[in-house]
Amino acid sequence: MKKLLIGMLGLSLIVAGCSNSSEETDSADNSAEESATEERVLTDDAGNEVTIPENPERIIGTYLEDDLLTLDETPVAQWTVGEDSKQFYLQEHGLEDLPLMPFDLPFEAVAAEEPDLLLVSSKDTISGDKYSNYQKLAPTFVVDSGSYDDWRDRLKRVAEVFGKEDLADKKINEYNSLVEETSTELDDAVGEESAIAVWYTGGSFFISNKDKSSGEVLYNDLGLTAPSLVEELSADNETPWLEASLESFAELDVDHIFFIADVEGDSEKAFEDEVFQNIPAVKNGNVYEYTKEDSWLYSGYIANSMMVEDVKEALGSN
Repeated sequence: MKKLLIGMLGLSLIVAGCSNSSEETDSADNSAEESATEERVLTDDAGNEVTIPENPERIIGTYLEDDLLTLDETPVAQWTVGEDSKQFYLQEHGLEDLPLMPFDLPFEAVAAEEPDLLLVSSKDTISGDKYSNYQKLAPTFVVDSGSYDDWRDRLKRVAEVFGKEDLADKKINEYNSLVEETSTELDDAVGEESAIAVWYTGGSFFISNKDKSSGEVLYNDLGLTAPSLVEELSADNETPWLEASLESFAELDVDHIFFIADVEGDSEKAFEDEVFQNIPAVKNGNVYEYTKEDSWLYSGYIANSMMVEDVKEALGSN
């Protein structure tokens, strides 16, 4: 009987200990959740100290929508420079039917949306008295897109605002895994063959900078070879898309062309000039056509993931 009582006492102590441990863990989890959502003061990319509200619901973050949607935050309006220049690739990810917000954030248009948090993607947008005026409407936080060469760093910065750093890391790891898987497949399928992203708009040709936009995906992520034209125009140039003369294509030696145009079918019109006929990609039918409704002109977790999938579909072994 004595042994039985000692055993029962020991068991009760263990149960009580587990209960206390569980309560402490739950309390810690709750505290972590509260700390991630409670009101905080952060310094933005313009040096302003901004009080971030707890659980903001009416968010405006023009040209940061890819980052917001990646972090499960849906804005109340979407960036545009006109009805035909919105981010079409993000419509199915949460922007469909949202009102348009001009890129320069007119005060009246912003006020009409009654935001409780405003994210600004360029320091230029808040020049002069604009910042103080926006602050009267809602806490205004600058995430200067031009300061981030890598979308991963920009996503982490936006994640800080919402206390979602762990989710940002998760998404980045998912993207890196997709890139690693696709790179392996491309090594087997095309080896060291070269590729270029060409944007045709308004009768002019632009190619992606080696380290920006589509070029970042093709060369830095997937390891495809950049032709000499890309190397030359990208040198000491921070512009994402670089205008290329018609003559420069005469010597272009590239195996694959990812062609982005305003409307489907523009590649036939664009490449009808004799200067394109000797390009290996054109001769061999290795031109893959996309439009402004695809993600090739943008950068972000969603945009880049879609580009990787496009390249995988075009060049992969399956």
